[in-house]
Amino acid sequence: MITEKQIEEALKEVFGSLRFTEEPAGLYEPLRYMIQIGGKRIRPRLCLLAYSLFGGTLDERILAPAAAIEVFHSFTLIHDDIMDNAAVRRGVPTVWKKWDANTAVLSGDAMCIESYRLLAKAPADKLPEVLRLFSDTAVQVCEGQQYDMEFESRESVPMDDYIMMIGLKTAVLIACAAKMGAVIGGADATSQELVYQYAYSLGLAFQVADDYLDTFGDPAVFGKAIGGDILNDKKSWLLTKAFEMAADDALMHGALLDAMALPVETEEDKRRKIDAVREIYVKLGVDSAAKAEIRKYHEEALGFAAQLPVGNLAHEELRRYAESLLERAK
Repeated sequence: MITEKQIEEALKEVFGSLRFTEEPAGLYEPLRYMIQIGGKRIRPRLCLLAYSLFGGTLDERILAPAAAIEVFHSFTLIHDDIMDNAAVRRGVPTVWKKWDANTAVLSGDAMCIESYRLLAKAPADKLPEVLRLFSDTAVQVCEGQQYDMEFESRESVPMDDYIMMIGLKTAVLIACAAKMGAVIGGADATSQELVYQYAYSLGLAFQVADDYLDTFGDPAVFGKAIGGDILNDKKSWLLTKAFEMAADDALMHGALLDAMALPVETEEDKRRKIDAVREIYVKLGVDSAAKAEIRKYHEEALGFAAQLPVGNLAHEELRRYAESLLERAK
């Protein structure tokens, strides 16, 4: 089986050698910027891990598709940051903030196209299936982002709707990465589906953890400013759960509405709103509930992994990956 060290070295090599067209610099420099600022590379890493479960060597036929997923993910982040009015990503200015919104839109479009160029290097006999999986997932990610934006204008969102939204916006791309690795690695249909469900559950856990950290995390570790979801009135898992938990408590429900309605004109206003909403979350026990939800999805993921017809070493690698993905929310 391909080792974790080999996967790490392969990822370092592929992203270190990734090249985009030089001119016009205004279009392509943001692409290089997004790749250079890094990130956790959780999707390409999972793609290579899934591939390694079923044999094979790490060459361009799997490394290029794995990179394609990360490039596509970076494209979605560029556009998401515009829509979320986010100024910081991975501890540095977002593309639209460093350049401008028009440049970010166009560079994001170019990055999306570049992802398909990389994907086209998949093995010829697997390419139709890989393209279908990737394209279906890309549309689902856009659907998830649309739901996310529509939810912002609603006072509250049912938890089932929220889970559906993050499934589309976040979990499907992580699941796509895993299944793509399994497909290229030659896994049978049953194993492909188990790998997909393992990664999908991890994707849900990852998004709930991300929502938790946006309110209760350390900015130095989280990589962006804390409280962005609160300031932008985003229907995060925490806010959705808070409305659910306060449904039978008119006083707490009213306090939550009042806190969410606080102005954010000045830096002091922003701090006041974040503190007020966070205090209500703690009183309701939303922070503890989020951690329990993360554990639930983590256990679901390991349940799917346990059904895979692979050896003990492979099962241990899947467990270790799941643990590392969610370590920051502990």
